[in-house]
Parts: sequence; C-alpha cells; structure tokens
Amino acid sequence: MLDHFHVPEKDRVMVMPQDLRKTTKEVFLKMGMPDEHAHLAMDALVVADERGCETHGVSNMLRHYVRSFGEGGINPAPNIKIVRESPATATMNADGAHGLVACPLAMEIAIGKAKEFGIGAVTIYNSRHPGMMAYHSMLALEHDMIGYAITGGGAVTVPTFGAIPRVGAVPHSWAVPTKSMPPFVLDISSSSVAANKIVLLRRTGAGVLPGLLADEDGTPIMSDGPVPEVTRLLPWGATREMGSHKGYGMAVIGQIFAGILSAGIFGVTDPPGNGTQFVAAYSIDAFTDTDRFKQSMDNFLTYLTETPPAPGHERVYYAGLPEHEEAQRRTRDGIPLHREVVEWFDSCTAELGLAPLAR
Repeated sequence: MLDHFHVPEKDRVMVMPQDLRKTTKEVFLKMGMPDEHAHLAMDALVVADERGCETHGVSNMLRHYVRSFGEGGINPAPNIKIVRESPATATMNADGAHGLVACPLAMEIAIGKAKEFGIGAVTIYNSRHPGMMAYHSMLALEHDMIGYAITGGGAVTVPTFGAIPRVGAVPHSWAVPTKSMPPFVLDISSSSVAANKIVLLRRTGAGVLPGLLADEDGTPIMSDGPVPEVTRLLPWGATREMGSHKGYGMAVIGQIFAGILSAGIFGVTDPPGNGTQFVAAYSIDAFTDTDRFKQSMDNFLTYLTETPPAPGHERVYYAGLPEHEEAQRRTRDGIPLHREVVEWFDSCTAELGLAPLAR
C-alpha cells in the first residue's frame, strides 16, 4: 500500500498479531458466531493487517461488522446451502453469512471439485462483506492450485462518462503457487482505488490524490485536494484517455460472474448488503506437471525482480512480494494500528465485557 495511506508514525500503536487475533476472535464470538466461523472471520481479517492491507483489516472493518451484527445485517449462525450443483460448479445461498465465512467455505468446495475434475467454481449470493479477496484466492495455494476470487455488488464507482455511481469497486484476486519464491498474489479493485482507502484518508487527515474520485457531477478530480464528503470512485484509469473503460469493464464482468450468475443480482441490492462473490480453483496438475510449473514460476518471478530499476527506484517488485515482506516484518515487530482504532477497541471490549486489546 502506498505510504500516502499508511498510519502516520505519530499515531501508530504497535500490536502483536497474536494479540490482535485473540481479541478479534473474542469479539466475533460475542457476536454469536460459532467457534469455527469466528476463527475463519478472525483469520481473514488479521491476515489482511499482516500483509499491510489495512483497508480490509481490523482498522476499517471490525467496527463495521460489529455494527452490522447489532443491526441484524449479518446472520451469525447461517444455514448455508448449495442450491445448484454440477460436478465442477456450485451455487451457494449464504443465508446472510459473513463473507469472511461464506467465501472460505465456498473455496473449500471449489478446491474439492478441482481435485477431482481439474477446475472447481462456486458462485455465492445472500452473503455479506468478504474482506480482502486475496485471502480467499490464497486458500488454493497449499493445494498446488491457482485461486481466483471476486466480489460484486454495490454502486460506488461511476461508469466511464457517468455522472453517478452504477457499479461496485469489484476487486478481483488471483493467487499462483511457486516453488521457493513468495507466491504471485494479485488483488486489485476495478476502481482507481479501493473504497476503504478513502476511509483511511478521512481517518489520517490526508488529502485525495488526483484520479481517484469524481466530484458531485461525475467529473474526475485530477488535482490534489480535500476528500469529498461523498465517495464517488473512478474506474481504474480515471479518464477514458487513460483507460478508464478497462476498469469499468472489469467491474461489469465481476458483477456478472459474482451476482448475475448466482442470483441475477447487480448494483444496489434489495435488501441492501445482499453480497455476491465468485471463487474458483484450477488444479495445475490438470494442465501440466506441477513441479515444472512451480519452477517456471520461480524463474519468471526472478526474471521480473531482476529487471533493472528506472531512475529514482530501488527495485522491481511483482504482485504479492511486498505483501509477503510486510507480513514478515509485522509478524516480528507488530501491526501498526491508528490510536483512534485502539480507542475503539477499548470501548468495544469494555462494552462486551472482554479483556482489553493487549499492546
């Protein structure tokens, strides 16, 4: 994540991952989730923080989830059902389950199908916010499979040439296994920036960068300035001249796979929050020799990182490498939470009768 979105050093409170895991799981249990579901939700949330994806970690999301549980927006004990199935595919009705629960369970089904048929795919509806999509795609890695995950729904991004939001931010994530190099993990929204990064800007007081948001009539904001009151994301590319039709198209195809393919759902849903996702697993062994593939991935990624850097840059990365390195640092040194987030934890744990977050 760009430094512009990080917690300012003066506002950082360092918390060890194991302490964050303990308290986060306790909060989910207090919300009425069974132990297995609480563990899944906790793990997905804290892994996001460990990898530096603070937009989808505890800072932004846990308070939102607690509020949603309280308002009845998330079903803590859902009756998740497969409502349509073929040998390699399935459609899941998540019964209002947390997306941090529905997506891993769906990926487990996809992986099982891929073991037997080479490819497995599950589309999900009646789910809720799924957190960081990379978490779900990465579940396939340990099975020597390529994972893919999308979430659709919502209307926070303006179409190219559009005046008001009509599509979601719609992140897509791919995870590809390697032999010894950190895996290739690409997790990108179809918008110029993830919606939750705007929440980070509001928390830290930083301004908006050019090309991220549109103003109230849909005109792209192409200069530095204060964060607008209403979030209207631009598709990646920002303007048609810079390729915004590509991000717009990725948002549309994501909503087709995740929402229309599952239950005909797109855009703003009724009731609100009827989330949709799509996960898939591709067994490498079904296509080629697994060891050769993973060695070739190592060779390819090494080839990329050995690219001579352009002036002003120290090195060349690939998707997943910075997050892998960040996770190593944060596992050792702790996760930097904004002091306001720690204050929220203190009030939340006190209200729920839990021990305060250790730090």
